[in-house]
Amino acid sequence: MQRVLTLLLLLLGIAMSGASSAQESSWWQADWKYRKPITLDLAAAKLSSDAGRATVLVRLHSANFAFDGVAPDGADLRFIGSDGRTVLNHQIEQFDAALGMATIWVDVPALRTGAAQSIWLYYGNANAPAPASAQLAFDPDYVAVFHFADADGAPRDTTAYANHARNAVALVDDGVIGRAASLQGEALAIPASPSLAVAQGGALTFSAWIRPDQLGANQAVYARRDGGGALVAGLDAGVPFVTVNGVRASGSAAVTAGQRTHFALSAGSGQVVLYINGSEAARLEAALPALDGDVLVGGDALPAGAAPLAADAAPVQPANAFTGMIDEVRLSKVARSAGLIQADVAGQMADAKLVAFGADEQSEGVSHFGFILKAMPVDAWVVVAVLSLMLLASWAIMLGKGRYFGAVEKANASFTDHYRSAAGQPITHLTDLAASGQVTRDVQDNSTLWRLYRIALNEVKGRQAHTGTARLSDSAIGAIRATLDAEVTRQSERMAKRMNWLSTTIEGAPYVGLFGTVIGIMLVFAVAAMAGAVDINSVAPGMAAALLCTAAGLGVAIPALFGYNWLAARAEAIGADMSIFVDEFSARLAEESEDGKLALATAARG
Repeated sequence: MQRVLTLLLLLLGIAMSGASSAQESSWWQADWKYRKPITLDLAAAKLSSDAGRATVLVRLHSANFAFDGVAPDGADLRFIGSDGRTVLNHQIEQFDAALGMATIWVDVPALRTGAAQSIWLYYGNANAPAPASAQLAFDPDYVAVFHFADADGAPRDTTAYANHARNAVALVDDGVIGRAASLQGEALAIPASPSLAVAQGGALTFSAWIRPDQLGANQAVYARRDGGGALVAGLDAGVPFVTVNGVRASGSAAVTAGQRTHFALSAGSGQVVLYINGSEAARLEAALPALDGDVLVGGDALPAGAAPLAADAAPVQPANAFTGMIDEVRLSKVARSAGLIQADVAGQMADAKLVAFGADEQSEGVSHFGFILKAMPVDAWVVVAVLSLMLLASWAIMLGKGRYFGAVEKANASFTDHYRSAAGQPITHLTDLAASGQVTRDVQDNSTLWRLYRIALNEVKGRQAHTGTARLSDSAIGAIRATLDAEVTRQSERMAKRMNWLSTTIEGAPYVGLFGTVIGIMLVFAVAAMAGAVDINSVAPGMAAALLCTAAGLGVAIPALFGYNWLAARAEAIGADMSIFVDEFSARLAEESEDGKLALATAARG
């Protein structure tokens, strides 16, 4: 049995190493024929601060992506995390397979300095449905995102908050990222909503790409007023400035007309920071006022119904309108970090170094079971390892017991033949056959009936030696029978040894598997909630891997159940043979003793 167990452990080790290797290199899903590695490297973009969770721009064009085999609208595109199984939310701003160009926003859970990380772009599945997670590509703290990708009408917010613009604006095709808005004296107005409201001392972030056509005095890029509170940020003759309730902070370097510039404002914790191209340009120590009015991008206006000023107060003058291009407008209800703003700039420029593409790879086919193995988390592997040990132990017991019962049954059958053929002969006749070699060593070593026979003759000899006569009393025969019954019980206990482990495996393995399934499902929903992913492609791999634990538990318990019943039936048959032999031998012993045919017994051999 030890050799069998060692062999099974070796096979288990080979299988586990193979599964681990498959987990590292396996395809995400066999239905997707192609994939492309995408490397995200903050160091290559010359960034030294962590960005955290970020929505990264992926630009596809004929130089870095083969549009052959992809769906015409990009519905089969899937972005998979560095672990090879987590589906990342993405939002397609533009996709034109005929022209060979696409701009896609991908939600990356964490951008950190240090080693570069890789994600995977899968494509080439004609039956793939369009993903339903486009609005989740930006984390829930983004309350409005405008790509200006709509051909006409008022620009639409692509987040789930639906803070769409009130008015239509002219669009141009030469934006920093696809189409952009062209503002020529009229601001883009975003109506007030609960999601856009800012509490007293609250936080917000505004960012956009701008390209001023001409630099004028006091031009507003972002403005918001509510009662007596006001927050305005813009350019004054090209110099960036930010004003909170009339208190202004200005930068030292001017923006150049006709040049694409990233303009960002981050406010919170009692300070307002203005960034130009990811670098801090101005800082104002001031807490935000309560703001619940319309958001104006590229202009400024006093709110309707504002309270009248005191007689001696200077009139409030709104900032001038911005003229030029504006693209990728984002509003957040939190103060974004400098690292994230810098990563946005580095990842959205035309010559961005943050994103690098590898060579396309083609699937050679992956089984569904291999896909499930690849999706298994560490806790599932722990449960499977425990179940594997239970499987090995139960199979080792079943194999060992099966071999033992087989040897006993064979030896008992041979003994029974000898015993039946010796009918009419003295009960000591079998000892003579053993002495002559007619009763084989296999029978003497493995037959439980031979052991009972030997014990009975030893008992007969002892009592004859004690009484000095061949005849046995009824009480002596009863004592011999009791000795044989005791041996039957001991043999039954030997046959039942370790059978309780099989019973434990039958009852416990499904619960161990179910425990792994419950933990796995808990983790799936927790990770999905943290990542904001609720589509089937995000949760299905983890659910399948979790259910594999239950399947593994049943796979361990079912063979153990059949094996236990089979072994129990064989043990019961052997026990019945021993009971029958005890009855027959006791009756024959009593008969020979009563008829005076019982000779003085010799010691049983073996």
